[in-house]
Amino acid sequence: MTLLMLRGFVWSQLDLTDAAQLDELYVLLNENYVEDDDNMFRFDYSKDFLKWALMPPGWKPVWHLGIRSEKSNRLLAFISAIPADIRCKEHTQRMVEINFLCAHKKLRSKRVAPSLISEITRRVNREGIFQACYTAGAVIPRPVNSCQYFHRSLNPGKLLDIRFSGLKAREKRKDHIKKYTLPSEPTVSGLKPMEMKHTEQVKVMLNDYLARFDLAPVFSVEEVQHWLLTREDVVYSFVVEDDEGNVTDFLSFYNLPSTVMKHPEHNHLKAAYSYYNVATKHDLTELMRSALILAKERGFDVYNALQLMDNGSVFEALQFGPGDGKLNYYLYNYRLKAESSIGLVLL
Repeated sequence: MTLLMLRGFVWSQLDLTDAAQLDELYVLLNENYVEDDDNMFRFDYSKDFLKWALMPPGWKPVWHLGIRSEKSNRLLAFISAIPADIRCKEHTQRMVEINFLCAHKKLRSKRVAPSLISEITRRVNREGIFQACYTAGAVIPRPVNSCQYFHRSLNPGKLLDIRFSGLKAREKRKDHIKKYTLPSEPTVSGLKPMEMKHTEQVKVMLNDYLARFDLAPVFSVEEVQHWLLTREDVVYSFVVEDDEGNVTDFLSFYNLPSTVMKHPEHNHLKAAYSYYNVATKHDLTELMRSALILAKERGFDVYNALQLMDNGSVFEALQFGPGDGKLNYYLYNYRLKAESSIGLVLL
């Protein structure tokens, strides 16, 4: 028995293998999802990105939940859940990751978010899962931790033009641009795109590394293949092999552009987001410097990273600057002490 909907609205299970329904979700998110506080930028998740994010191993169509207008059948709200094994300290718990909670701007006064959350909870419970993790910009009692965003300019001239970044007092534009110059080639030699043959080694290396943190995923080989094998314009992963073919280092970033609103020249900001990185042979700073170079080669304007895992150790040397935003991590129906260390990236 589904929860009663408001008059004039109906539940809708989205079939993301259907191009028309995927288009509907893309339009809803593109026009109504996360904006910055100044209403200058809005996330622009691509359709390929949405399929990647919402259809990992174990995904269930019933967890792609929408609300439609009963009269017009227009998609007006959405919420999703995907399954994941999440380790909380020493215990690994099967959970869902809740994401893409979005309502059309004209519907927000109807308080549909609580209805969406209640209904997705009911649907997840029916599959025998009773815990969840999620992130939010808003602070509600009680986050496991709050992680600040840091940004590294790759195309500093454009970032100045769209007011993503600004000049310091008495700083000249040409000096600002020169400051962010990068080498033309990755500084870590031997970097190559991750391939299927690397997935078992990357799984072991990544899970071993993430074991250092209080809240982190536990990846299967199938999940490593899904989340980390390069998909053009979605996610990029690179490895370093030694002479025996053993993977010694690994880096990854994903593509999440934003729409630039109300600018006469630029309408798109191509942003790379640091994903998972493990350095065992090389210095993490040099590995991340190479990530910046690889991202710039692929036309990215900015490289973003959260202050979690060991990311913070590279920010000063690589000229990352603190952003305005913080991302708060939450657990539902599971207790973990505040300020627990985070090894989890939610898209």
